[in-house]
Amino acid sequence: MNSQVSLMTISLPEQEKLIHKLQIFKIQGKDKRGCSILCVIGKLFPARIVSVEAVNKYLQEKIYPSLEQRQFSIVYLHTGVNRAENFPGIAALRSICDAMPENVKNHLNAVYFLHPSLQSRLFLALFGRLIFTGGVYWKMNYVTRLEFLWEHVKRKEIEIPEFVYDHEEELDDYRPMMDYGMEGDHPRVYVDSTVEPAISMYSMRCIA
Repeated sequence: MNSQVSLMTISLPEQEKLIHKLQIFKIQGKDKRGCSILCVIGKLFPARIVSVEAVNKYLQEKIYPSLEQRQFSIVYLHTGVNRAENFPGIAALRSICDAMPENVKNHLNAVYFLHPSLQSRLFLALFGRLIFTGGVYWKMNYVTRLEFLWEHVKRKEIEIPEFVYDHEEELDDYRPMMDYGMEGDHPRVYVDSTVEPAISMYSMRCIA
């Protein structure tokens, strides 16, 4: 996606095998509304050696067929994502979203974006509506901490990588005075109960 030289050294089938081996996309468990969960681990995405074609082909063959007939939510783990290594680029994201079948988009209930960075929020504020079409953009919710994710996802039914818990411990050491929990692009927001009710906040939407 980012390096044409790298992409020439690995065939399309090998790229698909790599995506599968890394388990970047994994259907597991259910959220508290009974929807299946598609977990996407951003840190594991090898953006420099995997093409958009390989990603779309893998999703079309291995993931989407299991989601065509049931409601599902996406849990995207942004923890540890580095723009130089894990970010596929604007055009790639647009292509992946556009390639998602309409019947799959129609069954998408929500997108939980865990550990969004300021850069990712700004990025999606500018380009989110252009990238995530078909109503996907409006289903996105930022989740700042795991504790808020568990309010919407069944904790024992989804496997969270150890590095995510390590990041949570780092946040505990440098926890901000106010932690807003889960946010969306709507006037209705979810906030931590420790925040005064008079305080409101709109998310800006956003990637690396």
